[in-house]
Amino acid sequence: MAIRIGYGYDVHQLAEGQEFWLGGLQVPHTHGAVGHSDADVLLHVICDALLGSLALRDIGFHFPDTDPQYKGIDSKKLLQHTYDLVTEAGWQLGNLDCTVCLERPKLSPHIDGMRRCIAGLLGAELNQISIKATTTEKLGFVGLEEGVSAHAVVLIERVKLK
Repeated sequence: MAIRIGYGYDVHQLAEGQEFWLGGLQVPHTHGAVGHSDADVLLHVICDALLGSLALRDIGFHFPDTDPQYKGIDSKKLLQHTYDLVTEAGWQLGNLDCTVCLERPKLSPHIDGMRRCIAGLLGAELNQISIKATTTEKLGFVGLEEGVSAHAVVLIERVKLK
C-alpha cells in the first residue's frame, strides 16, 4: 500500500492563569490548557494521527503522563519524535487537515503562524498543512469555555526511492 490515513482526537481542560499553547505557538488568553506536558492539544492530535496511520498506538503509549521526563515538555519535541518514527519507517507526509474547537480566543490571527510552525516541524510545504477553527455555538464543555478539543486527519505516503 502506497498511502495510509490516520486520525487523532484530543481534549484538554482550560484553567485560568495557565499558558495556552496551540499549534506550537503561545496564544494570548486568560485561560490555558491543563496537561502533563505543555498541553498543546493541536500538536497532540497530530501526533495521534501520525501514530495511528502506522498502527503505532497513541501519544499516551509513547509519552506516558506517568513519566516525569515528559512533565511540562514542549509538545513540538513530541511531534518531532513522532514524525521521526514515521520517516524511519519509510513514510512521509502527504497532507494534514486539522480542526480546533474553541469558543475563545478567536484563532484566525494565529492560524498562519501555526501552519508555518507545523510545516517546519514536519519538513512540509505550507500547502500540506490545513488548520481550521470552529466554535460549538456555546454547546458542551467547549461552548462553556471549560475545554478545548481538536481533530486531525493525516495522509502519509511511502517514500519513493530514487
